Parts: sequence; structure tokens; C-alpha cells
Amino acid sequence: MDYAKMRAIAEKLAAYAEHLEGAWTVEIGPSGPFLAMTSPSKRHEGTIRRICKQLDEQLLATHPGCICANGPEIEHPAIGRMRRPDAVVIPEHVLDEEGLAVDATQVLAVVEIVSPSNPDNDYGEKLTEYPAMGIAHYMIVDPRTGTIEVHSEPCKDRYTRKEPYIFGDSVPFGSWTVDTSAFPRYGKAGNGESTPDDGSSTV
Repeated sequence: MDYAKMRAIAEKLAAYAEHLEGAWTVEIGPSGPFLAMTSPSKRHEGTIRRICKQLDEQLLATHPGCICANGPEIEHPAIGRMRRPDAVVIPEHVLDEEGLAVDATQVLAVVEIVSPSNPDNDYGEKLTEYPAMGIAHYMIVDPRTGTIEVHSEPCKDRYTRKEPYIFGDSVPFGSWTVDTSAFPRYGKAGNGESTPDDGSSTV
């Protein structure tokens, strides 16, 4: 199926999702368009917020006019993919353009916070799709284990460089540095709370 047809199906799914209970997103993966129900925890959202805030402060000096945004879909018609990363580094002006998704060729970096319910998505499919889209930097933050992976130097459908870190490190990420000392782990606040279901399920 060509990308235009998949995009049309995705738009119909998005319209259908407006009538469903809960929060839903539409993505286009290896099997085509699908609906994903999202239920991010406060810790998931808090980590994204910390990352975006830190990168926004540094982008003022390194890439004026760019921001770290939480939410916009990114698409690459040539490989037939549309994804919604937890955070993306993009030129701010693209958010004023027509259309529903940001062209992946304008994305400088992406960040994903691993969900307990679907960790293979970030470590599997997206780890091949983001380099295929030409995205230079991909950070995977895993609150289940307190670990971080920074992938860079894309070549076709893989990154040729991977750097591992743990929560508490100052993590080099492209031209920036992310302080992870305040990143919380799932169910690790000393308050006896259990690991939340913080991810997404698909239908």
C-alpha cells in the first residue's frame, strides 16, 4: 500500500478515535496505520518536561529558532512511516505550517520514554525507523531500569553508534547535555507505590 493510502486511512482512524473514550494517537508502523491508546503517568510526563526544558535552554545558543516539542507527529513518506515521539527537536516555524505531521527531514533529534507495557517498540521498530528517516540523534530513556541509550550516526536503517548511561549521569546528546539526576524510576520513590502502567496499547 502506498503512503498516500495509508495516510488517508490514518486520518479516518483519527476521526474515529475522537468518538472513543480515553486518549488515542494514530501512527503508521511496519504493518500500516494503527490506533494506540495512551495512558502516560505523571512520571512519564515529568521526565519529558525536564528534557524539553533543558534542551530548550541550550537550543537558544546552539540552534536558534529550534525547540524541543512534546507531541507533534513526524512522517517520512518514502519509507511509509508516521510516528509520534515523546519529544522532538525541530525548527519552531514548522509548527505553523499546513498539515498534520512534521516532515522527518526537519527533525534534529527524538526522545522516547520507555513504557512498561510496550518496551519493544522503542528498542525495536523505532530503532530502525528513526535512522531510516535520517534523524541524527535518538535518546531512549528507560525508567524501568534507570538506564539511557543515546544513538547517533545513522546509516540506512541503523545507528552505528550507541552510548549507554544511567540515571544520575550528565548525558551528551548531540550538541546538548541532559542532566538526568532528577529522573524518577517507575515505582522507585520510596513510597511503596507499584510500577504504573504508563505506556500505550494498540488496537
